Amino acid sequence: MTSLPEPVAQLLAALNSLPGIGPRSAERLALHLVQADPGAVRELAQAILQARERIKPCAICGALAEQSPCSICTDHQRDANLICVVERPVDIIIIDKAGRFRGKYHVLGGKISPINGVGPEDLRIDMLEQRIKSESIRELILALATDVEGDATSFYLAKRFASPGLMVSRIAYGLPAGSGLEFADELTVNMALEGRREMT
Repeated sequence: MTSLPEPVAQLLAALNSLPGIGPRSAERLALHLVQADPGAVRELAQAILQARERIKPCAICGALAEQSPCSICTDHQRDANLICVVERPVDIIIIDKAGRFRGKYHVLGGKISPINGVGPEDLRIDMLEQRIKSESIRELILALATDVEGDATSFYLAKRFASPGLMVSRIAYGLPAGSGLEFADELTVNMALEGRREMT
């Protein structure tokens, strides 16, 4: 196999470290960029640098934003008494893109994972507690992963914030829309059955 020039190999390695970019995609991108118009490459590099420098986490919810508080936190059309708790800022984008949730958000910044040395004190749980006290929130919707750490974090939050005036719920999970039973594993089918609701 022909060895790549060192600058191309370095670019390939950098691209390969990005999430969702495998070795073949990284190679295609690297080879495209080194052959592209220099102006277009400079424009791309500038856009990456600007985005990295200008985007910061919202001081209230933790969403990616150019200004803090973010546009979601300052939107008076949203239900301020309803908070959806997510693991990462990108989760807000995914939920908001669906277009049904009209409350506000709170990013934890991860999940409780003793094996990885992540405890409740390492997450934005204290900030969530402050919001619950100051913003008269009536419901927390936990939208965390359904893995062991996500379940542990959800149970911890439900127990910590259990109080008469606050409902703590968790998003339902089960079969994805447009999919059949033949593509689902046993755990997913069980969760779908447990999360069933009456049809009206």
